[in-house]
Amino acid sequence: MTTHNLKLIAEFCQNHNGDLNILKDMVDAAAEGGATHAKIQTIFADDLSFRPEFEEGRINKDGTVAVIKRPFQAEYDRLKGLELTYDQQSVFVELCRSAGMEPLTTAFNLTSIPMISDIGWTSVKVASYDCGSIPLIEELANNFEELIISTGATYDNEIEATAKFLNARDTKYTLLHCVTIYPTPLEAMHLNRLAYLRELCPSVGLSDHSMTTRDGVKADLVAIHLGADAIERHFTVLPEDQTRDGKVSITKIHLRQMAEFAAMSYDEQALYLTENVPESSAMLGQRTRALSDAELLNRAYYKGRFCNKFGGHQVFNWEPMDLQKIGLKSLI
Repeated sequence: MTTHNLKLIAEFCQNHNGDLNILKDMVDAAAEGGATHAKIQTIFADDLSFRPEFEEGRINKDGTVAVIKRPFQAEYDRLKGLELTYDQQSVFVELCRSAGMEPLTTAFNLTSIPMISDIGWTSVKVASYDCGSIPLIEELANNFEELIISTGATYDNEIEATAKFLNARDTKYTLLHCVTIYPTPLEAMHLNRLAYLRELCPSVGLSDHSMTTRDGVKADLVAIHLGADAIERHFTVLPEDQTRDGKVSITKIHLRQMAEFAAMSYDEQALYLTENVPESSAMLGQRTRALSDAELLNRAYYKGRFCNKFGGHQVFNWEPMDLQKIGLKSLI
């Protein structure tokens, strides 16, 4: 078995620092490394939700974190400087296609869909924390040819409900296994989850947040050997300390390593892993499992980090709303 049709997704996140010139360099480097897809995030600070519990956070009596501290204003100011306008996103789409890559973006709320659907994306990403947000997923399926959905910090019943919904619609989609610990230790990778996802959807993959300087792309190579159809990794052209996601971001050299590994035969891959990735067995973990404390903390903050604002209210992506009010196609 070989994996020549692997989707190799370079996730630019905010590693462009809001600079179009850096973004252009990233497109060039990702294409040189062999990426098939390049992805940004349609994030605007004005869509950030205000939730009082995260202003101060909360610490348990034993010193462990009960609620993450992430004050609204500091996060708003940080994100404001990293935004890409819709015009810049259009430039990104054109650059990717000129470089032979498929452009992707992550849609973080329903209210952005009318704008991004006009830019020219054919595929769109759904972040882990919206894996169970059926209203958002339904409207994305109405507007795009393919969805790529991460499943980190999502309960199995939510993943299964989303798969059932999309299967009934005959929507083209991929489910990505993801562990929302930043960075993810290799022993917490649970790559056997790929087999579970395969029972729900014919196309599965890995969205990996392991520490690049320590672990390189080891988890990705094991996932490819296990038959992953897609690998997503944060990508950078800047030094690790110049971006927030630097610790979990790879370079074009890492992309090339994955592309070359994917082109090997199954037996060649097995031999390579035996000789070079002694942690392979430890990464397999469990097919089904409970979320860890760290994942639950991240779920509590990031699920609902962005919302839909209209009529003076914050409405979250999983909540019913009148979509006609925000220019969308259907009523939920």
